[in-house]
Amino acid sequence: MVIEGVSKSFGDFKVLNNIGLGIHKGEFFSLLGPSGCGKTTLLRIIAGFENPDVGKVTFDGTDIVGLPPDQRQSNTVFQNYALFPHLSVFENVAFPLRLKKVSKPEITLKVSEYLKLVQLEGHGQKKPNQLSGGQKQRVAIARALINEPRVLLLDEPLSALDAKLRQHMLIELDQIHDKIGITFIYVTHDQQEALSVSDRIAVMNQGDLLQVGTPHEIYESPATDFVARFIGETNLFDGAVASATLLNKPQLEFMVELDIPELGRIKVTTVDEVTPGQSVSFTIRPEKILISKEKPATKREDINLFQGVVDEPIYSGFQTKFYVKVRDKVLVRVIKQHAKYSDEGPDIVWKDSVFLSWSANDGYIVEVKPS
Repeated sequence: MVIEGVSKSFGDFKVLNNIGLGIHKGEFFSLLGPSGCGKTTLLRIIAGFENPDVGKVTFDGTDIVGLPPDQRQSNTVFQNYALFPHLSVFENVAFPLRLKKVSKPEITLKVSEYLKLVQLEGHGQKKPNQLSGGQKQRVAIARALINEPRVLLLDEPLSALDAKLRQHMLIELDQIHDKIGITFIYVTHDQQEALSVSDRIAVMNQGDLLQVGTPHEIYESPATDFVARFIGETNLFDGAVASATLLNKPQLEFMVELDIPELGRIKVTTVDEVTPGQSVSFTIRPEKILISKEKPATKREDINLFQGVVDEPIYSGFQTKFYVKVRDKVLVRVIKQHAKYSDEGPDIVWKDSVFLSWSANDGYIVEVKPS
């Protein structure tokens, strides 16, 4: 599927601004962004519930804009399930086949097959009000899949579920995708959902497409300040390039020194060619920073090292998050994982003087600002 130059406005409000991306066959592709960013509108355009002001949506080279939803090769699973309350689970799933006037024996066979796929064998005669939220969502998925679409569109399908059930259903959804192998396009505002199951993610904000990439690329190499802040936690600073030295490596890579007002001088490697005086944004993820009460013994020249005072430690079992005040003015977030029995409790506490260190390879220049 290819989306080319799609824009959409409602009155004077521009919801989508020249969106262009390609989605591969069989991919689990997520549209990720905050509420109001345009992701659901884009999904509705793919589904045929909205038409773009300009632009094309093509399946196998054929533009499907203007075709009604029932003539497209896609089906949609909605946030609110959209089940028929007066029909049984069996009849809800069978409904698309009855519209096509499929024979009764084939309906019985196919409905049984898809109820098994979503682990609802034995629930066929129940009404929707007798089901849990997770079961209702599985009925909606089975009903959407029984038409054997080439693309399944999922509009925040898990948002009505509680956190634990949402995690369980997400695993089930990924397993269903692996079994049937069709393209899934998944709309969510939950970064963890998108990172957990997606082959690739498109991050959107205010109608713009900011970055498309694998979960690893989106998390480790954010393209903009917004992506860095939106995907996981991070420490983000504005700074200026003090120097840039080409490293002696087969690939083009630079060791850059940045002047960051809140921290001072830091080192970061980058493949982007930057020049002294340029304004940039720099990010370092909290889990990349080593925190210790003793000064690290390393003599490596690519290590950034700062002293600070623990302003707030937050213990949450598997990890402790520290807010460390550096230079008495900036809070740096640090996450320490507890992977061993000896780490069952924090040895660093409130008001402790600590050292923070990280490799130049672990930081990232997010944006080079216009001069």
